[in-house]
Amino acid sequence: MLPFSVKSFAKINLGLLITSKRSDGYHTLETVFAPINWYDSIEFSESDVISMSCSNLDLPVDDNNLCIKAAKSLQQFAGCQRGITMTLQKQVPFGAGLGGGSSDAATVLRVLNELWQINVSSGELHALAVKLGADVPYFLEMKGLAYARGIGDDLDDLGFTLPYYVVTVFPEEHISTVWAYRNFYPHFERALPDLKKLVSALCLSGNKDGLPAFENDFEPAVFDHFPAVRAVKSALLESGSLFASLSGSGSAVFGLFEREDEAQAAMNTLPEAYRKSLTPPGFSMEQ
Repeated sequence: MLPFSVKSFAKINLGLLITSKRSDGYHTLETVFAPINWYDSIEFSESDVISMSCSNLDLPVDDNNLCIKAAKSLQQFAGCQRGITMTLQKQVPFGAGLGGGSSDAATVLRVLNELWQINVSSGELHALAVKLGADVPYFLEMKGLAYARGIGDDLDDLGFTLPYYVVTVFPEEHISTVWAYRNFYPHFERALPDLKKLVSALCLSGNKDGLPAFENDFEPAVFDHFPAVRAVKSALLESGSLFASLSGSGSAVFGLFEREDEAQAAMNTLPEAYRKSLTPPGFSMEQ
C-alpha cells in the first residue's frame, strides 16, 4: 500500500467578515470557503518515527510544521506508536490566504486515521483539527462550498459548487495571518449581509446582484500596505472579472469569470513571475 501520494487542495474566501473579538484574543468571523484547483501533494511512506521532508526549503520540517503537528497530535490522542515519513511537494504558496498549510494538516489527520487504523471519530478529529488551525476543519470535513462562522470552525456544507472559472493569483508577497489581524480596520458595529443567501442566489439562480456584498475585511489594510496586491485586483477587474477579491488574509487575489478564454486572457495580462491557478466551474475536492 505504501508509499502513496495524496493531493491537498487550497481554498479561497467568498467574503470574509470579521464580526467581533473574543476575550481569548480570537476573532469571530463569517465566510464562505470555496475549493480551488491548486494543491500540494503529500507522499506517505513506512517509518518507525514521524518525520518529513519538503520541496520548499524555506518551510520548517520540525515540530513547527503543521503536518508534523497533525501527525503527533493524532498519535498522542490515540495512544498509537506507529510512525510515518511524509514528503511534501509544496505548490500552494504560503502567506497567501489560501489555507495550504491547513489543508496539508487536514490531509495528514484523515490519511493517518485510516492508515494507522485507529478509528478516531469524526468529532474527535474535528477537535484535533481546531487546535491545529481555524481552517483545518473545513479541509477535513468538506469538499465544496461551505459557510463558516465562529473562528471558522463552525461549518455548514452548502451542497453546491461555484459555476464560474476562478483565476487565483499570488503576487509574490507573503502576509502572515498574525500581521493581518493586528492591522485590519475593525468595524464590528454594522449590519451583516446574509452570505449563505447571497452565495445560494449566485450559484443556484445566477443572481449576481449580491456580489459587491462579499467583502473581505482584511482587504483595505492589505491594499494600503501592499500596493502590488491591490494592483492584481484592479487587473482582474479590468480584464472582465465579474468579481475580484483578496482571499483570506492575503496576499492571493482571485477573480470570477464566466468564460475560460476570458480567464486565460486575464492570467496572461499579469506578470509572468506571479504564480497563478485556473479552477474550472463545478470544482470540488473529491478525488
